[in-house]
Amino acid sequence: MMTVYLSHGLESGPGALKTQALKGVAEELDDCEPVVMDYRGMAEPRQRLLHLLKVLGERGDNPARCVLAGSSLGGWLSAAVSAQQPVLGCFLLAPALGLADYPETSPTIQARHTHIIHGWRDDVVAPGPVIEHARLQRLSLRMVDDDHRLHASLDTILIDFERFLRQCSANPKSDPVGSS
Repeated sequence: MMTVYLSHGLESGPGALKTQALKGVAEELDDCEPVVMDYRGMAEPRQRLLHLLKVLGERGDNPARCVLAGSSLGGWLSAAVSAQQPVLGCFLLAPALGLADYPETSPTIQARHTHIIHGWRDDVVAPGPVIEHARLQRLSLRMVDDDHRLHASLDTILIDFERFLRQCSANPKSDPVGSS
């Protein structure tokens, strides 16, 4: 069983459009269980990180069979967790990398499969640091003509997510950690 943890952004919640759309994709796949995280009431990134780590530990999921997916702060959380314990996959949407207010601005992603989608017109998380992070770690990156919310790119995101989950499921140990 592959477990997919879905983490929403700072100002959204578990019912957010992208989170629910990604959950729907995961539910359609055999041997895949989505877990939608709820960080409402936790304003600080470190609080959310500790909560996600706690849930991972309590559930007892094997990190080698976990995919962490998130948007903005949720993307940062996914990257930060993978920096502490290698996982099967990280699917990051406009991840909040390179922001000075976060405990770790550029966590080293340790996932067998990683894919990042970021908008050229993102005015919340500048594209430059995300592009540089992807370049330094040689991570899969798709830049789209969209803003931070990525709502205009939802169809592309869902297609990429399904392909990503299928890749993770089919090749859980084929790639070295950190590559895509």
